[in-house]
Amino acid sequence: MSTSAAIINNSSTVIGNDTLPVMEHFYTLQGEGFHQGRAAYFIRLGGCDVGCVWCDVKESWDATHHPRYTIAQLVAFVKQTPAQLVVITGGEPLMHPLNELTAALQAAGLETNIETSGSHPLSGHWNWICLSPKKFKAPLPGILPFASELKVIIFNKSDFDWAEQYAAQVAAHCKLYLQPEWEKAAAMTPLIVDYIKAHPQWELSLQVHKYIHVP
Repeated sequence: MSTSAAIINNSSTVIGNDTLPVMEHFYTLQGEGFHQGRAAYFIRLGGCDVGCVWCDVKESWDATHHPRYTIAQLVAFVKQTPAQLVVITGGEPLMHPLNELTAALQAAGLETNIETSGSHPLSGHWNWICLSPKKFKAPLPGILPFASELKVIIFNKSDFDWAEQYAAQVAAHCKLYLQPEWEKAAAMTPLIVDYIKAHPQWELSLQVHKYIHVP
């Protein structure tokens, strides 16, 4: 999936919704996972019903608190920068139909990535799908075969077993990452390092953007 677009057309998706609630959008570096260090334009959609207690963007949860932009406006924002990669995130971006947005971005020559918990049906045209499952609302089984990257947040020791449950369900090509929850990074990172040394199919993901103080 990293070399050609994975096109997901979910039949239950409502087409024709030409605006989306956007908490924020900005050009920065991707700080996590497989694409860490790449320049990327982030579009953070409002709305989330997963409810992670440690979420660092809880202000994104209520979609009604955020302005709505047309797809044309969002593409225009991205094209004002040299960005080649667009990351759709949230909140939970799959609460919204994404076929039209991602088709427009790809038609403009842009690579599209998504960061999702997988708790809603998959829609959109994707070059890369980062699945980050959450205990608060588990991912739908249908998304697992399409994951390019499995990124599990480690908040406590029991999350290693949680990670393995999903690693057993994704495709063989899927990259596997363990990432410490930011507030518990000092305690969890050494445990993750030891776990990866014992289970080298996993790799470490850090929130590098927080260390270098970029959005």
